[in-house]
Amino acid sequence: MSYKILIVDDEKHARLLLEGMIRDYAPDMEVVESCADLDAAVSAIKKHEPQLVLLDIEMPGHSGLELFRFFPEDEPGFCVIFTTAYNQYAIHALRLSAIDYLLKPIEPEALELALERFRKRSHKQRFDHLQQNLQADNDKRIALHTAGQVRFPRFSEIISLQGDGAYTRFRFSDGSVLLVSRNLKHFEELLRLEDGFYRCHKSWLINLAHAGHYDRSDGGALVMDDGTRVSVSQEKTRELFQLLEKR
Repeated sequence: MSYKILIVDDEKHARLLLEGMIRDYAPDMEVVESCADLDAAVSAIKKHEPQLVLLDIEMPGHSGLELFRFFPEDEPGFCVIFTTAYNQYAIHALRLSAIDYLLKPIEPEALELALERFRKRSHKQRFDHLQQNLQADNDKRIALHTAGQVRFPRFSEIISLQGDGAYTRFRFSDGSVLLVSRNLKHFEELLRLEDGFYRCHKSWLINLAHAGHYDRSDGGALVMDDGTRVSVSQEKTRELFQLLEKR
């Protein structure tokens, strides 16, 4: 199967770079047009009906997120992979939905992985999640990718994250556990203190709402609602107690 791709980026060299990488690494994909602004992108999407749009989030005068206002929620007809040079926008994009993003400068391996994920997923499902979360940001979800599935847990369902080298182990309030091939630092940038998450140890990121009690025996550990004992670094203990007292 072949796919039609539209590139939207105000920087010409960025558009040319993406076109070249797609030619080199994705022979089943055709770039039907490259657009420098949002208005041109809306017209091009309606003209070419691409299956995938590579969309720069931050462009002069507009955010790439505004693109979705021009298309019906029930039948969008395309998927989106965000591209950005600014990590904070990538984080926001990931929070919005189960869509991929690429940080500039874009590496060929990252592009290949994102395109492979696109090939395996439902277009409509992805857009629907985006629209729902744009309209209801208070019910935040995160997309967790594994080899066989993509899970969309609410922030409130996450009890803790345990780092294990290049992997992170998620524990959820329903008792399930999920191992994701991203390091803990990656998720620390997504799940910040204002969302109720706290990095209490080099190997642990916890949801403060699920902190049960602090056990002083055996050197001390925070016991989460599911019974998991979480290490707390010495320099973080006082700060953690202060955060918990405020909740």
